[in-house]
Amino acid sequence: MYKPMAVCVSVILFGMAPAFAGDITSPRADNSKINQRDQNSDELTAGQQSGSKSDVEISRTLRKELIKDKKLSTYAQNVKIITQDGVITLKGPVRSQAEKNVIEYKASKVAGCRHVENEMDVAPKL
Repeated sequence: MYKPMAVCVSVILFGMAPAFAGDITSPRADNSKINQRDQNSDELTAGQQSGSKSDVEISRTLRKELIKDKKLSTYAQNVKIITQDGVITLKGPVRSQAEKNVIEYKASKVAGCRHVENEMDVAPKL
């Protein structure tokens, strides 16, 4: 019963703490500009996902494709997918331009090439 606790302590002591443990020495992410952008009434947010059956199915299908792709980072697997009238808008950070390209490609396969708005950002690694 005490062994798992010892493993957790030793992992933290050797600098391999799990991501959820938090690192007090790393800088906090500054999302101020993104948050300001999303306050603009012209910007789509996740709350504006259409409730139509076809739009929900498009978003669901793309999300399943992203989660299934284990080569993608957690950031990439969790991008915002907003579908309205068959048009997918992708938002949020990804770890590389390659991930951004893969997600856009998968979205275009689901919704069609002309129906993808790519607003993702490449986030620097901390």
